[in-house]
Amino acid sequence: MTPTRHFSPLDRLLIEAQHALGTSLGRARAERPNPAGTLPDLQLDEPERRHAAGLMRINHTGEVCAQALYVGQAAVARDEATRAQLEHAAQEETDHLAWCADRLDELRSRPSVFNPLFYAGSYAIGLAAGLRGDGWNLGFVVETERQVEAHLEEHLAHLPPGDERSRAILRTMKADEARHADEALASGARTLPEPIPRLMALSSRVMKALAYRG
Repeated sequence: MTPTRHFSPLDRLLIEAQHALGTSLGRARAERPNPAGTLPDLQLDEPERRHAAGLMRINHTGEVCAQALYVGQAAVARDEATRAQLEHAAQEETDHLAWCADRLDELRSRPSVFNPLFYAGSYAIGLAAGLRGDGWNLGFVVETERQVEAHLEEHLAHLPPGDERSRAILRTMKADEARHADEALASGARTLPEPIPRLMALSSRVMKALAYRG
């Protein structure tokens, strides 16, 4: 049996810093195959390409934020089961991050230059949510995932008609987000009080506006 390794506070700080740099500036590796698979990459005209790239850049940045949020929440989760659930969700979000990065490459574009800033802000929010207790921690997961589901649905409707590769990725992401929310509800998530959901929606709109343009 492999003994459990206990990390010092400095070890944990270095691990968190490495994760932040790798997520916001590096290249994630997916554990699952890209849902776009062998779908044809139809030629988009220049306005369509730029629009599709802007939408996928928003989704890539959203996954950077999700990584930071879950890592921050897991760092202060009080229950091992809650921590494991958050870490599992974070791994699936890593798949999303990698798939979005792949699609940005195909669209001859790049991730947002604001990703390190968004990571830092989301990590701080995750810590704050986690410190309130596991019920609030999971409630934050539910509200986050429901809002992400809504914007993925919007993007599915607004992608260029021929961009089925992006659509395949977003459909899988949407299904994963719905499952994360359902699992958090089943684990005892508390409903977040107002104005927290409205503030989350406002910060999401700011992120989308900045990420779409660069």
